[in-house]
Amino acid sequence: MSEEKSEKDLFQLGLKIRREVLGDDYVDAALAASTDFNGDFQRYITSSAWGAVWGRDTLSKRDRSLITICQLAALGHHEELALHIRATKNTGLSREDVKEALIQVAVYSGVPAANSAYRVANKVFQEIDDLAQ
Repeated sequence: MSEEKSEKDLFQLGLKIRREVLGDDYVDAALAASTDFNGDFQRYITSSAWGAVWGRDTLSKRDRSLITICQLAALGHHEELALHIRATKNTGLSREDVKEALIQVAVYSGVPAANSAYRVANKVFQEIDDLAQ
C-alpha cells in the first residue's frame, strides 16, 4: 500500500509531471495567468490530475497520454485535445498511435467525435510540421 502524500507533495509532484508532459512554456504561462479567481483551480488540477493521477506509477505517461487523448476526443474537448496531442512529443506517442486511438474512439464513442478529433489532430500536426521547417 502506498503512503499518503500531503497536498504540498501532490502539488510538487503534479507540477513536475505537468512540466514533463506539457512543457515548461505552457505550464509557466498557465501559472502566470493564474488569478484570484482561478488560482485555486490551477492548484487543484496540478495536485489532483497531475499529482494524484498522472503521478501514480501503475501506468506509464505514454499509456496515460493515450487514454487522455481518447477521453478528450470522445467528450469533444477540442482545446484540451490539441494540448495533449502537442504533448505526445513528450509522452512517447507517435502519430500512428494517435491515428489508431481515434479509430478506437470512432467505434466506441461515435464517428462524429472521431471526425472532429481528426480535424484537431490534423491541424496540430500541421502546425508542428510548419514549425519544424
